Amino acid sequence: MQQDATELAQAIRTGRLTSLEAMEASLAAIDRRADLGAVTYCDPELGRAGASAMDLERAREPDSFAQRPFGGVPTLAKDLGGPFRGLPVAAGSRMIDRQSGLPDSELAQRFRDSGLIPFGLTTVPELGLSLASEPMAGPICRNPLDPSRTPGGSSGGSAAAVAAGLVAIAHATDAGGSIRVPAACCGLVGLKPSRGIMPGGPNFGNHLGGIASELAVTRSVRDAATAFACLAGNVQGPGPEPSLISMPDGVLKIGLLCETGTDFPTESQRSEAVLAAARSLEAAGHRLTPLDWSQFAAMQSASGRIFGDIIAANLALALKSPALDETLAEPLTRAFLERGRALSAAMLWNSLNAAVLVSRDLWQLFQSVDVILAPMLSGPPLPIGSFPSDHADPELQLKRMSAFAPLAALANIAGFPAITLPFGADADGLPLPVQMIAPFGHEPLLLALAERLEREERWQHPFPIAGLDA
Repeated sequence: MQQDATELAQAIRTGRLTSLEAMEASLAAIDRRADLGAVTYCDPELGRAGASAMDLERAREPDSFAQRPFGGVPTLAKDLGGPFRGLPVAAGSRMIDRQSGLPDSELAQRFRDSGLIPFGLTTVPELGLSLASEPMAGPICRNPLDPSRTPGGSSGGSAAAVAAGLVAIAHATDAGGSIRVPAACCGLVGLKPSRGIMPGGPNFGNHLGGIASELAVTRSVRDAATAFACLAGNVQGPGPEPSLISMPDGVLKIGLLCETGTDFPTESQRSEAVLAAARSLEAAGHRLTPLDWSQFAAMQSASGRIFGDIIAANLALALKSPALDETLAEPLTRAFLERGRALSAAMLWNSLNAAVLVSRDLWQLFQSVDVILAPMLSGPPLPIGSFPSDHADPELQLKRMSAFAPLAALANIAGFPAITLPFGADADGLPLPVQMIAPFGHEPLLLALAERLEREERWQHPFPIAGLDA
């Protein structure tokens, strides 16, 4: 088993090191790897205070402390979503002054209840509008596996921090692949939960019409499973909460998609990784059912269009405050904003109806398969600068995002859970990620299959976790 947040928590629980020592190690690692641009805001004293409180609890109330699966583990929150008390979000934008004072969201409180100690914010593209994390406000976030390449977006800073070992686990959000794409770029595990199963209040609105959800990026499947168990459920949301379905016994039907069409072709190494993962599951007794891109093309195209409309409409609402100086926004952000303002109610309603049809069509595929196994990325992490924001063409941005991660937005628009994990490395030592999608509430199935693939140990994290590197 590779190093992960569970191991770090165990080291703290057994006294191998204190929470404060783990925090000091993370702070030192952040200073040492400032070149990565993974952390955009850090409050060392907030971190030290939280760690000292955890150490005090461990000494005085060991039984209570032992109930926290991540007791004493340092973590970072994303500079978008939440919020987390004491960590002033600016969403990667020069328009927004960092202001403290907001209370914890329900999800942030659950992070703390699990024993995690948030002490900083990770880099995002401005307002999450990219699959890279290079806001003009800075810093440019780089992939620790190859600093000339992106760690992905919009949770790129979180993925870079976890992959580099600055922290063992970090908060992330996913509206169009923003957990899974960075995880795939950095050799991590990224689970996008089912719609309606994660808490969204009180200050994160309706999570972009239901397409967005929050969780984390992790170095292991067991960390992802533990985080999901700690954070999911009892959401008191506007709709019915999906029921979790246990991993079924017996043979599963694995829908296998290796290719992503001529418009967004997947590089052969990444297709081969998907096939290798399928063969592994087949060897475990499951049955493969080949799928064709023609079964996904219309859903994929509609998902990109719907994502663009929902994001643009959300911006038009979020940036209506006269206190915000739109001239400070990046050109691409202003273009999305104008797109949102130009959307009529009928146009937006049409997109929302189209999202329902995407979900229906994806459900139809699950009449013949239990889970879909497919590529996560079409190629390796792209070079820094591949997603520029100095232009005013939202359609070009959306096309670039689809070309990089053709099936990322589909799970968001349909509302289904999806997971990515690395299943090997290419000749340059970069991860070969695969993605699995399942019906609502089937996170246990995804996690069980991911754990089965992880056991083959086809990927090794090159950087130790701060605090476990001694």
